[in-house]
Amino acid sequence: MSGPSQPNIFPITNRDQLIDDLASGCKTTDKFRIGTEHEKFVFHHDNHQPAAYEPIKALLTGLQQEFYWLPIHEGNNIIALKKDGAAISLEPGGQFELSGAPLATLHDTRIETQTHLNQVKIIGERLGLGFLAMGFAPDWSRDDIPWMPKGRYAIMKKHMPRRGKLGLDMMLRTCTVQVNLDFSSEADMVKKLRLSLALQPLATALFANSPFTDGKPNGFSSYRGHIWSDTDPDRTGNIPFAFDPGFGFEQYVDYLLDVPMYFVYRDGQYLDASGLSFRDFLTGNLAILPGEVPTLADWQDHQTTAFPDVRLKKYLEMRGADVGPLRWLCALPAFWTGLFYDTHALNEASNMIRDWTSEDRDQLRRDVPRQGLKTIFRGRLLLEWALEFVSLSRGGLTRRNQRDPWGEDESQYLDVLFETIASGQSPSDRLLNDYKNVWNDDIGLIYRERCF
Repeated sequence: MSGPSQPNIFPITNRDQLIDDLASGCKTTDKFRIGTEHEKFVFHHDNHQPAAYEPIKALLTGLQQEFYWLPIHEGNNIIALKKDGAAISLEPGGQFELSGAPLATLHDTRIETQTHLNQVKIIGERLGLGFLAMGFAPDWSRDDIPWMPKGRYAIMKKHMPRRGKLGLDMMLRTCTVQVNLDFSSEADMVKKLRLSLALQPLATALFANSPFTDGKPNGFSSYRGHIWSDTDPDRTGNIPFAFDPGFGFEQYVDYLLDVPMYFVYRDGQYLDASGLSFRDFLTGNLAILPGEVPTLADWQDHQTTAFPDVRLKKYLEMRGADVGPLRWLCALPAFWTGLFYDTHALNEASNMIRDWTSEDRDQLRRDVPRQGLKTIFRGRLLLEWALEFVSLSRGGLTRRNQRDPWGEDESQYLDVLFETIASGQSPSDRLLNDYKNVWNDDIGLIYRERCF
């Protein structure tokens, strides 16, 4: 959720406190949970144009009144909702995000996701609004998309073009699905972080769903994945130092301390701190707040302004996938849960990537956005690698033996990935085929075919 942190005035004066804060995320395995987040574009049914803040405000208000969500305001504007450990928030271009509650099983994730989609569709239909499941806006330009009235976005809007050509596209024209998963110790965190960094491009390929820009095929399987190659090198990428001997919480804190700041939130206002150093803040030498040291809430805000392929907080965020239809929203957490929450699957997958070099990982990040599952990696199609890792995940989910009321275990949520691997076609490949052979190059039909 990209909003101000909950009030936490505990002062931070040295990096050891930050290291301890990350380490406090370690949990016993019985406390492991699954948190799924997904975004979708909000559009007007009558003209397929993006919704501005006022109709989105009406959507938030409708959810608040009919389904008892609690509002969160910034100034006079409602910008988010919360209920039962979950939150709904707005991304810069009005992308509507569910940040799900930490849940015990993927069956709970399915129920939560379906319930959310049902609620937004009920309110959306009254307002003439639809919800598009695409990783990149297929035919909207930057200028078409209204900015949401959130202070942090105004600062980022000004700063992004200084550090890359595609940062504003990332903010306005992308949607993702991600899962947040737990670790039991520093060593467990390191193993999971390394595995997830290595495999994010594989997830990008499996979930690729952004082959159009400005109404035409763009030559990419995941244009959303490509966006991150030219957004802001100070805060994006695959953090290769995570594979160095001795890596742990301390080294990640040092990385975050070196990520330039965006803002500080004080008295309901975002103060522009773009380019300033959090290290200076720790010593009371931040130019915009001289003599003041940060609080834990400031640190939590700063953590949200780093955008590596996998983000470490008190849990791990897998950030590599385009958003897609409902089955895909369940498949992404299923893939990572099967690998992470079963010891055998985690060890086997970690052994498979153990000899991948930094050059190998860089090649995957570079080639996958354009080539997708057709990428040649270490002499084999990425499709073949995908089958091995998804099969490992299925074994992990089967061994978890979490069953729904019909007796089915969680591996059912991987079925759509096995279908993709069997066909060799990602969601992008299927869209391109429909565009050319069914839609007669009419991109407008995507608002029917990829509407939640």
